[in-house]
Amino acid sequence: MLNPINTLKNQRVISIDAFRGITFLIMIIVNELASVNGISIWLKHMPADADAMSFPDIVFPAFLFIVGMSIPFGINHRIAKGENRFSLNLHILLRAAALIVMGLFMVNAEGGYHQASMSISIQLWALLSYVAFMLIWGVYQFKRAIINHLLLATGITILIILALIYRGGEDGSQTMSPQWWGILGLIGWAYLISCVIYQLCQGKQELLILATALCTILYIVLHTDSFGAMAESSSLWKLMASLDAHAAHSSIVLAGLVSSLIFFEENARLSQARRFSRAFSLMITLIVAASLLRPEYKISKIYATPSWCFYSAAICIGVFGFLYWLMDLQRIQKWMLLIKPAAINPLICYLLPFIIESILSMLGIRSPLRSFDGNLGMLAALFYAGLIILLVHGLNKINFKLKF
Repeated sequence: MLNPINTLKNQRVISIDAFRGITFLIMIIVNELASVNGISIWLKHMPADADAMSFPDIVFPAFLFIVGMSIPFGINHRIAKGENRFSLNLHILLRAAALIVMGLFMVNAEGGYHQASMSISIQLWALLSYVAFMLIWGVYQFKRAIINHLLLATGITILIILALIYRGGEDGSQTMSPQWWGILGLIGWAYLISCVIYQLCQGKQELLILATALCTILYIVLHTDSFGAMAESSSLWKLMASLDAHAAHSSIVLAGLVSSLIFFEENARLSQARRFSRAFSLMITLIVAASLLRPEYKISKIYATPSWCFYSAAICIGVFGFLYWLMDLQRIQKWMLLIKPAAINPLICYLLPFIIESILSMLGIRSPLRSFDGNLGMLAALFYAGLIILLVHGLNKINFKLKF
């Protein structure tokens, strides 16, 4: 039997839930703002070469940071249930695979397809993939296990058929491919890598910080001219070069993981003041590192540069530190009801706007909320986000969730 890696509370942490709920709510808003004209550039994603980051550019790293904060709790919970190393890592692998598969299908529905060569519309193809996700990773209440198994098998069969009928490329001769892994896929890879690192480091904060630095060093090495030349000459080196984003994203997950240990590892000698001091020190270290790296590696979410990673992680530490003080220490928690649906069912919250968009596209309808610009467009985005939260709340009440 495995021993717990760290001494952590075996319970949900409301400040982590709040951070998750806020992040997913903001994600819906900024995705809607992407189509709104006449608003500040700081409410739009920055171009790849801008050497800047805007408000929306912090949402994805916040996803990664929260994943890192949850890792030690999740692993310790499964160890406490008596799982051995094989079953623990099989669970981690399956969770990562779920995110990677969903990300892969979503990316291929967004672009790269050849509609004329497909037997169904891309909108129907995307909608059926979401149905399959629900069947495979949904939480059901059927008492007869055979029904749940049939639903799982149906979902897997649908995904296989969708993969077979997909056609891409300029002439429709290509099949599905990881053009990029999508938000969910990138989170899946970073989660998998970080879980392995966490176990190898035995949860020791110093080693995890060192691993964060090594991820950054790997990114830098993969971006040297000499490595770029090798990548052009060999498929193996080209595959290695593609690990740069995974290394960068994993550094953010690891920063979240370390932050979780700073705030929640049970240690009677650590006062709250000491915990905040350590978190502040980590935040300042990340800011300094980002500033030193920035002249060479300009801030860019698209390129997942170290400066973007470290600035983003530092911001996340600051935001979470405030939430921890507000909710865990001051016990100001009632406002959590506004974002609780997204906090407890985040994957549905993420997928629901895509499902709605697919249905509207199939019907040839443009959302009336996207007819507004400027301040009205911002209000429409806020209204839509609120509507999604209400829908997720309704689904939560009937226990319709995605669990992977």
